[in-house]
Amino acid sequence: MIRKSPPIKSTAIKICGITNTSQAKSIAQFKINAIGVIGVKKSPRFVPEEECIKIFNEVEKVSSEIEKVLVIANEKLETIKYINNRSTPPSVIQLHGDESVDYCREFKKNFSTIKLWKAFRLKSINDLKIISQYEENIDAILLDAWDNKSLGGTGNRVPIELLVNKTFQAPWILAGGISAEIIPEIFSKLRPDGVDASSRLEISPGIKDLKKVESLVREIREQN
Repeated sequence: MIRKSPPIKSTAIKICGITNTSQAKSIAQFKINAIGVIGVKKSPRFVPEEECIKIFNEVEKVSSEIEKVLVIANEKLETIKYINNRSTPPSVIQLHGDESVDYCREFKKNFSTIKLWKAFRLKSINDLKIISQYEENIDAILLDAWDNKSLGGTGNRVPIELLVNKTFQAPWILAGGISAEIIPEIFSKLRPDGVDASSRLEISPGIKDLKKVESLVREIREQN
């Protein structure tokens, strides 16, 4: 009897830095897996609470299966309680700051209905050792490029050579300079559980070029 190899799991697609409802609706219709809204006030893609709720409502109308991700950084747990009580709360909180392992543990204990993704800015092999300390207390790892001035959305690429032959306990998502053009190179070396794209798909901060989004989705689906 010939055993078939298990099928390669389809790579999930997250489009981040959405700033308006019309683009949220259009992008959700590309059948992506997650849409991200930035709740970090210093970001050029920051979206205030009322607009964030509208965006998540629009995504929910298209498909309840799409993860509604709110990106925050270094917020108090009391703030998470407030966010969770919104009329349309996020299904995922993505931490993009300097949150500790203890913070993540407390988050999971207090907010069991929200998935927790933790972003790490990858610069060297030592950063991978830090990530391993978090894995039991988060639902997914997001790897972004290091930048000394910005927490994310820079368009810089992660040094993927650090990730060849690396395995994680938790699902992991590759961010940093993601566009259709680099997917073949990435997939020839790595098979992330997900990819997260933002600035390389933009006309201006927070405004996506829908053709670039569609091209990225098509390229990934063809590779899977």
